[in-house]
Amino acid sequence: MLQYLVRLVGSLIFISWVVGSMVFFLIHLVPGDPVEVMLGDWASPADADALRHQLGLDLPLFQQYIHYLTGIVQGDFGQSLFYQQPVSELITNRFPYTLQLALLSLLIAVLIAFPLGIWASIRAGKWPDHLAMSVSLIGVSVPNFWLGPMLILAFSIGLSLLPVSGAEQPFSWVLPAITLGTALAAILARMLRASLLEIYHEDFIRTARAKGLSGAAVYGKHALMNAMLPVITVLGLQLGTLLGGAVITEVVFDWPGLGQLLVESIQRRDYPVVQACILIISVAYILVNGLTEVVYAWLDPRIRLAK
Repeated sequence: MLQYLVRLVGSLIFISWVVGSMVFFLIHLVPGDPVEVMLGDWASPADADALRHQLGLDLPLFQQYIHYLTGIVQGDFGQSLFYQQPVSELITNRFPYTLQLALLSLLIAVLIAFPLGIWASIRAGKWPDHLAMSVSLIGVSVPNFWLGPMLILAFSIGLSLLPVSGAEQPFSWVLPAITLGTALAAILARMLRASLLEIYHEDFIRTARAKGLSGAAVYGKHALMNAMLPVITVLGLQLGTLLGGAVITEVVFDWPGLGQLLVESIQRRDYPVVQACILIISVAYILVNGLTEVVYAWLDPRIRLAK
């Protein structure tokens, strides 16, 4: 297990360097000058040159890259070109909102998917199964950029039950979390159903039934625990995606998370913020997938012994 953790840390460092380097060079290829965005079209060349020198944008690209890597090693993401404050402060202020939205969306998805998937697997081939899978198919097919505005029209504008946008009011999280959670719930429900149907035909399930165990014990303790590995795979991948910032959903609901900060920074050519956001997203994704493998080892001793 120690060797596995060392490999995980090594891959984390390597992938973070690759992603950070790609983002740094690619973002400098994007048309547009951040100095012109900050000063406007009517700024004098002298003012533009002075600001470019102050921000270090007049240095050669490779020298800027070295400064960027040195800052990351020291935990310094630099200064925002637009907000004029340390990027680490912006990330610290925005990341809790993205984490909150991701965890709430995941909770909603689990609360919907597990009863739906278990119900469909127990009544496989009958109308509850067809109904559950039809609902999940609709959930997978409906895009977030359509579902979000429809929820706003229905529950915010039509019924005046929930806030339209922002994160200031107590129940501001409900609509964006439902928007993200329903699609994830549909994927989880279908995966859980398929996994449970495979487990039901195993010998240990027949043995448990022959011993006279109750349906709750057979389906809950024996079948569900052994069907969790593929479900955890999907959970890990989707949680990494959610932590990466559901950009469309955050923009639709004006949610002040990393996704919205990333979009705003791309529009303003705020290089340090864009680089830091994507790097944080990548690291979060890698860490979540690493944690998923650790959970694998806890659920299945064979994986733990293989490590």
